[in-house]
Amino acid sequence: MEVSNIPYPSLSIAEVRDQMGAVPAKAESAKSPDEGSFRQVLQKVQNAQSPLRFSRHAQARLETRGIEMTDEMIERLHNAKTQAKEKGIRESLVLMDELAFIVNVPNSTVVTAMGREDGESSIFTNIDGAVIA
Repeated sequence: MEVSNIPYPSLSIAEVRDQMGAVPAKAESAKSPDEGSFRQVLQKVQNAQSPLRFSRHAQARLETRGIEMTDEMIERLHNAKTQAKEKGIRESLVLMDELAFIVNVPNSTVVTAMGREDGESSIFTNIDGAVIA
């Protein structure tokens, strides 16, 4: 199973501007400062396009534990990561069906994964939030 090559669309600058409903450059200069700085707009675009990655450790755990990730599961995990980011969570436990994932939110990286039967204990440390997906 290959999870590192998850297809995400690559967009040109013009396509990103179209998706964000950007206006021509002359009209942009007329915006008030509270409508969003360049940094805020850039971060919004990066968050929307940020692919969810699986660390080598997580890939190994998925493989050894026989967990197969479907496109729908990856989308749910990505949505949970986005929700965690909106709440300011940095290290999140994501519970999905009978699976648990630890996700490093700022890096959009799944650190590890386990099924219900895999956990020797139900204690998770070094997390600062949880999302049920």
